[in-house]
Amino acid sequence: MSKAHVYKRDHINTDEIIPARYLNTDDVAELASHCMEDLDTDFMDKCSAGDIVVAGDDFGCGSSREHAVWAIQGAKIGAVIAQTFARIFYRNCINCGFYVIELPNAPELINDGDEIDIDYATGTINNKTQDKQITFQPLPDFALEIINDGGLLKHIKKQNA
Repeated sequence: MSKAHVYKRDHINTDEIIPARYLNTDDVAELASHCMEDLDTDFMDKCSAGDIVVAGDDFGCGSSREHAVWAIQGAKIGAVIAQTFARIFYRNCINCGFYVIELPNAPELINDGDEIDIDYATGTINNKTQDKQITFQPLPDFALEIINDGGLLKHIKKQNA
């Protein structure tokens, strides 16, 4: 069971996910400690491992930095659900082994604090709080393989082993 953290706005950019002043490290724990702090100063205090971020359109726009994905992963967020994603951020997530879900009207379907379960293979979100099921288009098999293998580099190593 995951708790939803909903941001009812569009264009949350990579500098809001991890501010540029922290890009002098690739230490995931250090990046996580500053995840979303310019958007929500209490983000890390209210998040638990496996929680889900929900947002509007164009999540991850701005600079094409992997640090944004690493910060979210380091914060142990289970997935991000957004109406749409910036394309480079979307692919960085897959390449880093992190699941993203595009869901039209995401911030209207899921409320802040809702308890949800996600079945990534079948494309279903079970919203326990609202007692409803939401469907989404699951990622293609090749992307799921990359994510399940821990990212593109680990996937390539596995394929070449």
